[in-house]
Amino acid sequence: MSQSPPRCLRDLGILARLGVLCTVLTLLGGTAVSGMFLYLKQEMRDERAGLTVDDIKGHYHGMSTKAPLLVALEDRHPDELTEDNFPDVERQALIDWLTGDRVSQDFDNFDLGDMAPSEIMAVSCLECHSRTSEGEQAAPEIPLEYWDDVEPLSASRDIQPVSLTILAASTHTHALGLSAITLVLAWLALLTSWPRAIVGVLVGATGLGLLLDIGGWWLTREWIDFAYLIMGAGAVYNGGMVLLGLLVIGDVLMPRKKSAA
Repeated sequence: MSQSPPRCLRDLGILARLGVLCTVLTLLGGTAVSGMFLYLKQEMRDERAGLTVDDIKGHYHGMSTKAPLLVALEDRHPDELTEDNFPDVERQALIDWLTGDRVSQDFDNFDLGDMAPSEIMAVSCLECHSRTSEGEQAAPEIPLEYWDDVEPLSASRDIQPVSLTILAASTHTHALGLSAITLVLAWLALLTSWPRAIVGVLVGATGLGLLLDIGGWWLTREWIDFAYLIMGAGAVYNGGMVLLGLLVIGDVLMPRKKSAA
């Protein structure tokens, strides 16, 4: 009688196991690098360090953002300062400066005298917003001592979305490529000896995450709040891929099952 084919990865020979192991490790490494590439590519989409939902919104939908300093001033931050400590005329001067077209030129413009933004901040802001600030209201992590500190907080931004041509090309590439890779990894996971219920949940969640992630690109194009769907579904998909890969790796490292007598 001919020998029946292996029913799970643990039944494979040592070389076949080695091949599966190396391939899955490469796949997981590629997943990690793709995440790093996404971070490096998108983190400055809103011209601020760190990958946030605003980067995703800007990439797929586009958005306009007010300068953080302008938002704080319009919200009358800080509440604790009175008219004597931070006169409305100085607050309005900073607002006019931030909404004008000479933000960098007028920051420490000598001709403005005491109404130069740098002078107003030195008197009214640095008690809390300097690197050496102390006390309950101190915020040394947001210094306003130098222009290099103030510049990233003083710019309002109009972020344009990626073009439809690029979005369609990216969808074409990712939908076909990621679907094929996911199917291969899911098939390998289904050949493991782990409980079918666990594998099934992971395969289902991973496939659904991929669908919602890529579908979310187009939904966000029309409705900006679907950017949260992209982030959530992307996290589910990548987490599912990692877990499926770990199941496969665990199975090929286990000893072969003993055959029944």
